[in-house]
Amino acid sequence: MTKTAAALKSMRLRTLPLSLAGVVLGILLATADYRVGVWTALLIMLTTVCLQILSNLSNELGDVLQGTDTPDREGPEYGLNGGILSVKDMKRLIAAMVVMCCLSGLGMIWVSFGTVFCMEGLCLVILGAAAILGAMKYTLGRNPYGYRGLGDLFVFIFFGLVSVMGAYFVAAHTISSWYLLLPASAIGFFSMGVLNVNNIRDMKTDAANRMTVAIRLGERNARIYQTVLIVLGWAAMCAYCLCRFPDPWHWLFVITLPLYIIHLRGVWTRSGRALDPMLPLLVMSTAAFSLLAGLGFIIYLWR
Repeated sequence: MTKTAAALKSMRLRTLPLSLAGVVLGILLATADYRVGVWTALLIMLTTVCLQILSNLSNELGDVLQGTDTPDREGPEYGLNGGILSVKDMKRLIAAMVVMCCLSGLGMIWVSFGTVFCMEGLCLVILGAAAILGAMKYTLGRNPYGYRGLGDLFVFIFFGLVSVMGAYFVAAHTISSWYLLLPASAIGFFSMGVLNVNNIRDMKTDAANRMTVAIRLGERNARIYQTVLIVLGWAAMCAYCLCRFPDPWHWLFVITLPLYIIHLRGVWTRSGRALDPMLPLLVMSTAAFSLLAGLGFIIYLWR
């Protein structure tokens, strides 16, 4: 495998649908309520992709430096832990992605608001800086929060609340109502579920030097926790639909329910590496859920 191929593998492009799920839902809900520029929507998604890749690269470097990624690890092998990329190579990739995040984020603000130097723009710059630091400090640094069982909280905030509501605000220049907390929470709960399945799979190797919610709970309780997260995600989105003007199209996302049932069945019947297929299943289920949930409101408006 070449270094280029190894770098692409370390970027973990299969995780992008999950990171895009929240912003796509936010953009679609904003489009149903306001007029949204195409370039603004594209730059929101590009910025999200850059942040996700930055997070993936930083996580791999942090896990290797912390000694968590060992040959006994249940998860897949990437560029750095596979020995193809060096620590120096990874640091260069991370630096390049930080630059990409900054350029894309500033471009997004400029296109949406016409300037960076306004109250909204400056607030988004601060939020963007926090997102960059959050993406890097999950496993990097002297006291990474991902090693203290705080990863779930970070995922809920940035993949859920910030993702959906931030995209809505950048696209619409306003937050229409507190109801948006509900779909944002739904995506946040599902994203926490992806992290939790990953942590259940890696419990044996993580136990040596890393504390996760799954380790704190134990395997059985972590599976119960996973079930609760999925139920809460569905409850939050259903509550949002009930708070809005009721229409059958708003419930288009219900089509994805069988996928979540299959996912939970797999979580309760599999262990270790056998849990691997449950990760992409939940990622793609969440991506489909967000797309259909947003489209339901647009179809209702445009029909």
